[in-house]
Formats: sequence, C-alpha cells, structure tokens
Amino acid sequence: MTSLKTLFKNPSTIKTPSQAKQLHAQILKTKPPSPPDLSFLVSLYSNLNLLHHTLTLFNTLHFPPSTIAWKSIIRCYASHGLWRHSLASFVEMRTSGVCPDRHVFPSVLKSCALVRDLSFGESVHGCVVRSGMESDLYTCNALMNMYAKLDILGAHQVLDESRDRNLEGTFGKHLVGSVGLDGGGESIDSVRKVFDMMPERDIVSWNTVIAGDAQNGMYEQALARVREMGNADLKPDSFTLSSVLPVFAEYVDVVKGKEIHAYAIRHGFDADVFIGSSLIDMYANCTRMEDSLKVFNLLRRRDSISWNSIIGGCVQNGMFDEGLVFFRCMLTAKTKPTDVSFSSIIPACAHLTTLHLGKQLHGYIIRGGFEDNVYIASSLVDMYAKCGNIKMARWIFDKMEQHDMVSWTAMTMGYALHGHAHDAISLFEQMKGEAVKPTYVAFMAVLTACSHAGLVDEAWKYYNSMTKKYRIAPGIEHYAAVADLLGRAGRLDEAYRFISCMHIEPTGSVWSTLLAACRVHKDVELAEKVAEKIFAVDPENIGAYVLLSNIYCAAKKWKEAAEMRVLMRDKGMKKKPACSWIEVKNKVHAFVAGDESHPYYDEITKALEVLLEQMEREGYVPNTNEVLQDVEEEQKKYLLCHHSERLAIAFGIISTPAGTTIRVTKNLRVCVDCHTATKLISKIVGREIIVRDNSRFHHFRGGECSCRDYW
Repeated sequence: MTSLKTLFKNPSTIKTPSQAKQLHAQILKTKPPSPPDLSFLVSLYSNLNLLHHTLTLFNTLHFPPSTIAWKSIIRCYASHGLWRHSLASFVEMRTSGVCPDRHVFPSVLKSCALVRDLSFGESVHGCVVRSGMESDLYTCNALMNMYAKLDILGAHQVLDESRDRNLEGTFGKHLVGSVGLDGGGESIDSVRKVFDMMPERDIVSWNTVIAGDAQNGMYEQALARVREMGNADLKPDSFTLSSVLPVFAEYVDVVKGKEIHAYAIRHGFDADVFIGSSLIDMYANCTRMEDSLKVFNLLRRRDSISWNSIIGGCVQNGMFDEGLVFFRCMLTAKTKPTDVSFSSIIPACAHLTTLHLGKQLHGYIIRGGFEDNVYIASSLVDMYAKCGNIKMARWIFDKMEQHDMVSWTAMTMGYALHGHAHDAISLFEQMKGEAVKPTYVAFMAVLTACSHAGLVDEAWKYYNSMTKKYRIAPGIEHYAAVADLLGRAGRLDEAYRFISCMHIEPTGSVWSTLLAACRVHKDVELAEKVAEKIFAVDPENIGAYVLLSNIYCAAKKWKEAAEMRVLMRDKGMKKKPACSWIEVKNKVHAFVAGDESHPYYDEITKALEVLLEQMEREGYVPNTNEVLQDVEEEQKKYLLCHHSERLAIAFGIISTPAGTTIRVTKNLRVCVDCHTATKLISKIVGREIIVRDNSRFHHFRGGECSCRDYW
C-alpha cells in the first residue's frame, strides 16, 4: 500500500506500458479502485501515449469523469493526430459541466490549429478567458501558436473583453460563444496582442511572436523583438535564429547574416539542421553560393529541408547543373524528395532545356503522387514549354483541377515563345473570364505573344488596359516587349519615340530591342543614334557593339565595322561565339560554327553536303548577305553551311531514327539563311525540327515554320 501511495505521488517513475499494466493490476487486487485511482490510471496510460488502454479505461468509468480524466483523453487524442476527436471530447467535457484547467487548453488549441477551425478556436479563446486562464503561460503560448498557424489578424474582441471577463453565450451549443474577428475596424495582430498581455513569457513565447512577425513580412518588428528578448535576459535559441535568418536573406544583408552565423557557432547551434538550412537559404539569397556550399558540407545530418535549400540555392543562382547533381545525391542518400524538391529542381531542366531529365522527373513525380500539386504542375507546364513540347505543357495545364497565377502565366508565356499568339491571347482572356486578375507578369506574357506575331493593335489594347484599367505601372519588360513589337513591325521611329517617353530611364536592354530591329530593317542612321543611347547607360553592353558592327558590315561599311572591333578589343570585350546544342541518347552535344572537334564531324559534313544538293534542287540559294566577313563568295557559302545550328541538326539526323523530332537550342538569334535552310531540311527529311534561339521557338515542319517568317 505504501508503494502504491509513493507511485501516486511520483507517477514519472513508471516509464513503460508493462509497468503501468502491473500497477493497474496491483490496484485491482488490493482494493476496489476509487474514482481518483481510475483517473490516475487514465492519466498514466495517456502519458505513455497508449490510446487503446486510455480509451478502454475511460469508457468503463462508472462515474462522471474528472478533469484529470478528460484532460488525459483530450491530450491522447491530440497526440495521435485525432484532432477532431480531441475537440469533440472537449465539447463533451463542457457539456458535462466539468471546468477545464490549464492542462486542457494547450491540447485543444493545438487541435484547433491543425484542423484550421478558426471559429472553434475563437470560442476556445473565450472559454480560456472565462476560466481565468488568460494569464497562464502555457495556455497563452498555445493561443499564440494557434493564431500564428491560422495566420489570423484580429482576435481583438476576445482579448479586449478578457479585461473584465464579462462574457455571455455558449461555445457552439455548450461553450462561450464564437467571437468574430471583423467586428472592429482595427487591424491588430492577435499573436502580438496575446503576447503583449502576458504577465510571464518564456523562450517559446518570444519565438512564436518573432516567427509570426518574420513570416508575415514584418522584419523590423521581428528584429526589434529579438533585441527585446535579450533585454529580458533570454538568449536566442536555434528556433529564434532560424526565424530571423530569412529576414537578412530578404534584405540581402550578408553582414548581419554572418553575425547570426557566428553567434550560432559560438553557442553550438551551427550543427542544427534547421539553422543550417536557414543559413544556406540566407547565403544563397545574398548570391554567396560558396558560403551556402560550405554550410551544407559541414552539416553532420541532412534532411529534406537542407537538401531542398541547397538545390533551390543552386537553381536560384544559375547553377543548374550543380542543382541536378545535388538532387541525384539526395536520392542516393535515400532522402525522399518533397513537393518543394520538385518545384526547386524542375526549373533547372527548363533552363538547360534537358527534356530527357525533365521527363524522368515527371515520372518520379507521378510515382510519388505529386502530380496534383498545383505548384509542381505549374513548374511542369513551364518546363515542357521551355523544352519545346508545348502540347505536353497544355495537356498538364488542362489536367490541373485548379489554376494559380503561375500556371496561367506559364502557359500563356509558353504559347508566346512558341509563336502561338492567338492561343496565348485566348488563354489570357479565359483567365480574365474566370475572374482572375492579371498581374505584372501575365501582361508581360501577353505582350510578348503580340510582339512575336506582329499584333500591334492588340498589344496597344493590352498595354493601355494594364496601365489604365488595372493600374499596373509598366516595367522594363513591358516597355521592351512593346518596343520590340514596333521594331519588328518596321515602325522604328514610333519605337524610338515610345522608348524616349518611358516614365523610367530606359535601360540598355530596351534600347537593344530597337537596335536589333535597325539591323533587320537596315537603318544605319537610326542604329548609330540608338547605339549612342545604349553606350551612355550601359557602356559594357557587348551585344550592342556586336550588333552595330554587324549593321556596318551588312551596309558594306567595312571601315566603321573595323573601328567597332578595335574599340571592343581595347575594352577587353570578346564576342560570344554562336553555339548550338542537341540532346541525343541522354547526352548533350554542343557545336560551334566551324568547329571540327566533334568525333562525328566527318559524317556531319557528308550529311550537310547531301542535304545541300537536295536543297539546291528545291531552289535554295545561299543568302551570303548573312555572312558579315569581307571574304570570297565561295568562302561565304562554306561558312553559312557550317553554322552551329546546321551542324547540330545534321548530327541529329544521322544519330536518331527516321521520324524522330529534332530539338536544337541556340544561344543567339537564328540567321535568315539558316532559317530558310532548316525549312527545306524539314521537308526533305520528313521530320519536325524544333529550334529554340535566344528569343523564341521555331517549329519547322514540311517546309514551313511556326513563326511564319516573322521573327
């Protein structure tokens, strides 16, 4: 009997289910169990997380359950993820007239947060006040956590009324009435207000309010709270640091971020996986990938979050190949990818135009059951569009149960880049018809579509709608799209006036669209004028020097062209060589004009010679005006036939089965002669040839191109 009394006073000595069952049996043998004995046993089973035993004993009670018994069953349900059962038990407890104590509310509030039931949560908050628990540390922490997870602003009515506890009504049918958040005109953060009214605070209280401020973009407030926390003689822990590091990432403040890193090292937090992931994100956002890699390599344990951070950081900073390597390492390390993993890595395939890898990822996504995730689906739409498979992009788009702005924009921009302007406009109108408000990026997409198809009137309509109806201030991208459109349409003077009247200072990239149009329309005088504008705002713009030099060459102004090349040499500028690449049998092959280093170069040359003979029978005459060197005519013909995209196309023809679609990517604009030649090649070999240059896709099929010779 003495030992039983000792155990009742110190239940923490019972640590295993078998010990609990032995105690239960001992009580039953010794005497008829009293209500306190049975309530104690219910609590004991609950503490050991034994749901079945807790429920069995609770349901056999022959007396109204005590507060301890109710607390135990509510907590056990919550710890097993049975949130709604936990809430139902709480309602039943209140119906039976039992008053909850400070040990009950944390489990109930946690359940409210996880079932995302704000109305129930408000009512529980009212019950907290009525029960006199609004000053209890653990209950207040649970309240803040609930409001933070529900991301709710307000709750000021409950909080204000807590000062006099003069609450009326019932909760649901049995408790304090639900108190709405929209009754007052104020916009008070409920998390902060609970915090400010707490007479006592611990590290959890501070971390909750700091994390809430940071997640809601209130960075100054978050940092101020950290300082206040220090003044309250509480040291930041790993959770605090992982909450504030995103603030420095957002501000791109690597100096302060390094201070936090140093603090973490001094206090032994640097090995913490959450701190490590936050540091990786912070350095990546500050374009310090070498530091991100160091932090990642020093992590002794890596979870999916840390892998996602390094993969996302690589892709964000243009290190696409490295991102793919880390993704493979993640799989090798037996870490299961999450939806964030796929959303991070898919853009790498889009930028590298590696359709094969993109398809592999798509297969993995389907096997993992992620295909219904709207973010992943949107990334897949973008990837397939950028890898040249616009039909697959549309198929995925149509399968999506709901579309977010990213998916609408990705599909619209995909149509724009593939020259399907009318499809892009139709989709844009469909989006508006579904009451989705167009954004800055959505207007970029539809203006790009108009630009690639020469739809001047439609472009002006959308531009004016953006500025006047939707009150979106045009940015550099919108100005560039309209200027490009006017330039392509031959309205060079109008384009010049449009750029000159921009409400922000034109950048070199905007002027460059007009310079490119001057080359197409052979307007040397305007080209010189535009080039001066570019050199004034962007003196290191090598593309402008190359374009102007080419314009002089096309006009047979060899002296001026030579002067431009000398100027480039004196400035240490080197022209980026034209390069094309093609993926064959899961391997990417790159070609540079005139490059003879490829192992199949002889076979490629023979294929080009055969194709040239067949093209000439179809009426092909090389357009040697595209060769801007001052060389003999025969040499010009040779140079044209060995442009990088033709080498890639020929290699694709000899390396793949008949009928296979050939996909080539080029880093510069396709020249007029290669465009003509590729149309003929597609007809001769009976294949679709898709070429992505630096501004759009060209789908060559049966001697025609999707751009209709407008590019």
